[in-house]
Amino acid sequence: MNRPRYVVGTGADATTVLRRLAREGWRTRESFALPEAAWDVSDARLVLFGRISDVETVRLAVLAAARGAGVVAVIECESDLGRALLADLSRVGPVVRGVEDGTSDALPLSEEQCQLLERLANGETIAAAAAAEYLSLRTANRRIAQARDALGVATTREAVLSYIRRRRR
Repeated sequence: MNRPRYVVGTGADATTVLRRLAREGWRTRESFALPEAAWDVSDARLVLFGRISDVETVRLAVLAAARGAGVVAVIECESDLGRALLADLSRVGPVVRGVEDGTSDALPLSEEQCQLLERLANGETIAAAAAAEYLSLRTANRRIAQARDALGVATTREAVLSYIRRRRR
């Protein structure tokens, strides 16, 4: 089983990744210090996360990854510390920079969710978007709530903004 190793630039990106991992059955814990005494923690399906601000935290994150934990590190990748972290984590295994899963540039949304968000981005109301997509208002609201969860945001406005930003890539 591949251990998740993510290096992201913001706390919001980390939240997006952590939500996705939690849905996949991973346990998340803030801090890079491992709670288990056993050396190999691969079977625990544990992901440690936090902000990297010094060399000691880099060491803890790399050690956690080497012992089998997943890692979601928040750091500016282009900084000296960020480059050091990426180099060390890459020795343990593959590292994903940013929110995407590394397999494609696709949004983590269904076609139906994209169509609804596209209509909202163009200024339509949820009711108008639902009618245009032949959905009930309740179903449209449910799809948009699922899109918010997939994008790791709290509001529909944030979901639309995130959709627009990612669509441009």
